[in-house]
Amino acid sequence: MELTLRAETGRPTGSRPARRLRREGLVPGIVYGREAEPVSVTVNARELYGVLHTEAGLNALITLEVEGGKNVLTMAKEIQRHPFRSEYRHVDFVAISLTEMVTTDVTIHLVGEPVGVRLNGGIIETLRNLVSIEALPQEIPSAIEINIEDLDVGDTVKVSDLPALEGVEYLDDPDAPVVTVVLPAAIVAEEEDEAIEGLEEGAEGELDSESDETEASSDE
Repeated sequence: MELTLRAETGRPTGSRPARRLRREGLVPGIVYGREAEPVSVTVNARELYGVLHTEAGLNALITLEVEGGKNVLTMAKEIQRHPFRSEYRHVDFVAISLTEMVTTDVTIHLVGEPVGVRLNGGIIETLRNLVSIEALPQEIPSAIEINIEDLDVGDTVKVSDLPALEGVEYLDDPDAPVVTVVLPAAIVAEEEDEAIEGLEEGAEGELDSESDETEASSDE
């Protein structure tokens, strides 16, 4: 999905001008990549929110209409947000080409409820919700879906289990875990306590047996 965003150049740099821009509903940013000199830009905060909240998410292809008539195809590489307010503080746009591979992170979308949760009291433990891929810009999926309905307690999905997609290469360790189904900690602790109690009762039984044998021997 290709979207368009207006960008103005010639903004003043520094923290004080940046605060003033944000108060005016603007977001300072920079455009770089493809052996071009970095260019400081300013974009409208609402328009930026709009292009980053489509189905493509952060992997949307954004054509920057740079002031002066130059259009640059980009992706939002890094976005700085305010820690408490819903405010963009700075955005990095990286220039790309439709014919060159790019590296990016894609969300992993889990589909279905595992059998280990439905029937055996397990819980889903998500170990990663992003996976790093390499693909042509137009081949980047909005998300990687994987069905987890057949997972039982103790089962794990790894990066190597993610679906093969044409034109997409996974870059993360194939053995890296993505999601697993485990028993809740309280149940595990209870089972461990029961096992310990069983061992202790067995040990006590052996001691009692030895004591009875000793008493019988002494009576003789």
